[in-house]
Amino acid sequence: MPLREIADPLGPPPAGTITLDGDYVHRSLQPTRVLSAALARAARRPDAWDRAPTGGLTALRAVFARIVGGGVTPEDVLVTAGGESALSIAFRAIAGPGSPVLVESPTYPRALAAARAAGLRPVPVPLDADGVRPDMPADAFAMTGARLLYCQPTFQNPTGTVPAPERRRQVLDVAHASGAFVIKDDFARHLGHGGAVPRPLVVDDEDGTVVHVTSLTKPAAPSLRIGALVARGPVMERMRAVRVVDDFFVTRPLQETALEVLGSPSWDRHVRSLGAALRERRTVLADALAREAPDATLTGLPAGGLRLWVRLPPGVDDMVLAGAARQRGVAVGAGSRYFATEPPAGHLRIGFAATADLAELTEGVRRLGVALTDLGPGQE
Repeated sequence: MPLREIADPLGPPPAGTITLDGDYVHRSLQPTRVLSAALARAARRPDAWDRAPTGGLTALRAVFARIVGGGVTPEDVLVTAGGESALSIAFRAIAGPGSPVLVESPTYPRALAAARAAGLRPVPVPLDADGVRPDMPADAFAMTGARLLYCQPTFQNPTGTVPAPERRRQVLDVAHASGAFVIKDDFARHLGHGGAVPRPLVVDDEDGTVVHVTSLTKPAAPSLRIGALVARGPVMERMRAVRVVDDFFVTRPLQETALEVLGSPSWDRHVRSLGAALRERRTVLADALAREAPDATLTGLPAGGLRLWVRLPPGVDDMVLAGAARQRGVAVGAGSRYFATEPPAGHLRIGFAATADLAELTEGVRRLGVALTDLGPGQE
């Protein structure tokens, strides 16, 4: 798999660039005290450097099971080295090389890369304002013979979409009727902006159709690379087998640290304060875009997640605009990277969590607005 499929085609931004394309929260939003204290306690455990169980520490699996709810047990949980490791394991355990996999369009580029690295062929299923339409995967399953759907029904990356409960149920029923699995990426479980967060799809799954992916990296810090796969039935055994070949087990000190973090009352306080901060940043970003880039169209105001999805004026190439913005000292995500095939229009993914503060966020949007004005429509 070429590196260009997962790396920013413009390369790393120069020092001093304002980051509106980050996948993690800024250090000021991370629970650094909680993490440091948890790591110190974990290191003092007598068995801190012993080998961890292949499936993960029983206590940590129990915590993940409790977070998911719905009768999920520790035996249904496999601890992984973050969300992307979980995706890689799931793709390879469920479908063989050359198989099609249905994906939302647009979707997370690293999920596309993980699917392709497993030898799978991503088949795009368009989204509307309410997520995936049930007839779309039904037709795609029938036409392609796919037996796997990858989706993010909680604050979808990059659009922020949350499907209505009846649509979530319909998509699950379509997958079951097609004899297919659904990989449900729940990366944003702890990234809500203060409102209700939909319950995990696996809770409503009585047939072993859903493989649930979760991670602590996004709401905590990039190096807390702890995630989990949740599944019932034979598919879990296949995933355990893949992980043994991959890396045997996740390092015990990191698992112990995650266990300490999730068991601390400070974790719930952090999630609440993070949600409030993200909500404020989302609002500031939306207002700044309306002021500085009025010709761009905000596709929605998500109730969770770390970014906004913006449609560009006709004739504006997203890659050209991203390059022009980079020259003005601000990094944004070109929307074409989020489509498995040719995008229908130019888009940008603009994040609001990676800047140091609100002032830097608004300055980044100002620079983006200058780049868009200077570029003008039709200049590619």
